[in-house]
Amino acid sequence: MDKISLRTTTREQLASARSTSSGRSSVTVLGGSQHHLRQTLIALTAGNSLAQHASPGEASLIVLTGHVRLATEADSLDGTSGDFLILPPDRHSLEAVEDSVVILTVTKP
Repeated sequence: MDKISLRTTTREQLASARSTSSGRSSVTVLGGSQHHLRQTLIALTAGNSLAQHASPGEASLIVLTGHVRLATEADSLDGTSGDFLILPPDRHSLEAVEDSVVILTVTKP
């Protein structure tokens, strides 16, 4: 068994994102070669984004804090604290409308 404080990790990653020119920071909280499930905590400062990229397969986002916009070429969806977003199979981007932290969950083949 193991325990990770999401409150502490959220504070740390937001502080790190605020100190970088990219306005983002991330840490894998579960994953590695021994796991099929990968969970990554991602912090983005307001106005910064993860540019459009291919879908990693089955994946979801949990918005821990803030306000994000998940977008494909055809549609967009906003998420705020407590929202669970299912990532589309299409190419997509993620933008922080305000300073935000999400947990990305991906299953690996």
